[in-house]
Amino acid sequence: MKKLTFILILFMACTVFGQKPVTPKKIGAPKAAKENALMETSSKKAGPADFLALVRVVKDWGYIDGSGAYVIAPQFENAKSFSGGYARVRSAGDWGFIDKKGSFVINPQFERAEDFSNGLARVLKFKTWGYIDETGIFAINPQFNDAEDFNDGFARVKKGLLWGLIDKKGNFTVNPQFAELAKFSEGLARARLGKEWGYIDKTGKWEINPQFDDAEDFDGGLARVRKGMQWGYIDKSGTYTINPQFEAAGEFCEGLASAKKMRQWGYIDKKGTWVVNPQFDQAGNFTEGFAKVKKGREWGYIETSGTYVINPQFDDAEDFNDNFARVRKGSQWGFINKKGLYVINPQFDKANDFVNDFSLVRKGTKWGFINKSGILEINCMFNDAEDFSK
Repeated sequence: MKKLTFILILFMACTVFGQKPVTPKKIGAPKAAKENALMETSSKKAGPADFLALVRVVKDWGYIDGSGAYVIAPQFENAKSFSGGYARVRSAGDWGFIDKKGSFVINPQFERAEDFSNGLARVLKFKTWGYIDETGIFAINPQFNDAEDFNDGFARVKKGLLWGLIDKKGNFTVNPQFAELAKFSEGLARARLGKEWGYIDKTGKWEINPQFDDAEDFDGGLARVRKGMQWGYIDKSGTYTINPQFEAAGEFCEGLASAKKMRQWGYIDKKGTWVVNPQFDQAGNFTEGFAKVKKGREWGYIETSGTYVINPQFDDAEDFNDNFARVRKGSQWGFINKKGLYVINPQFDKANDFVNDFSLVRKGTKWGFINKSGILEINCMFNDAEDFSK
């Protein structure tokens, strides 16, 4: 009997001691899962990789990442958003360029500086403009009274009172001769000689002789031009496709252009036929199938037939962008979808379109960033800010 009792006690002891190592595993496994979940949330809140936002705290400018953490502490007198991996900043009165670590790649030494374009950046030194390469060395010495960015291997520069074109060596390909010269668009640039506008090619030859009182860039093979008080449209041969007849006219977007007749706006096709008769006090371009229009004091949205898809009800409105549109009710901005329903209620004193998953918003005097659910990912705590860029 004693022997049987001893065996039973020994069996129970082994069973109890054999279960103890299992207990920590049951408790430990859920903790590990929670830690992983927190890491995933943190990664999402960090926002788009490599994108930084310019922010100002009191007087100094710096840069934050998508989590709101400073990547480059506020320290600059003035600064611009990143473009092509570099940002322009001003320190001790002069402009230079930094990388995303905040290190100067080109020391502050310029009176003004613009972003790099086609490998060169225009800078102002001793009150004249020149161009530097990405090492900060002058590729084209300062010598111009004004200058624009390089585009397709050419840059517009002003010598004295007249504009011409240079190549990347600084040689004039088109001598200064124009009172105004716009950038090239679809192979042609509008230029003004005296009081009249025409269009030149990249050799400086007039493709369309100066004859217009005002002109806009070519877009989709057509350009808006004004003769007297009336606007019309020409093709690249300079032939009118739509005769001057409008008090004002917009560019063609999604096949239609806004046009003004008898102080009212409507929409025309590329033949100049009214698709939507003039009836609005203001009208925007079609984007994503909708156009904002104003009737009386309120804004709404129409489709290409002219039918309201969202009735006039807003005090201000902007174009649709990625299925969202900014609208203002009273003094507050929010966002609607294409059904006219609020996806983010009006609550901000100012709001920008969503750029790289964030919208820059202002509440009171401070700026922050929301996500597409309207949640403040980065609290309103900056005196000024710009959109995320890289």
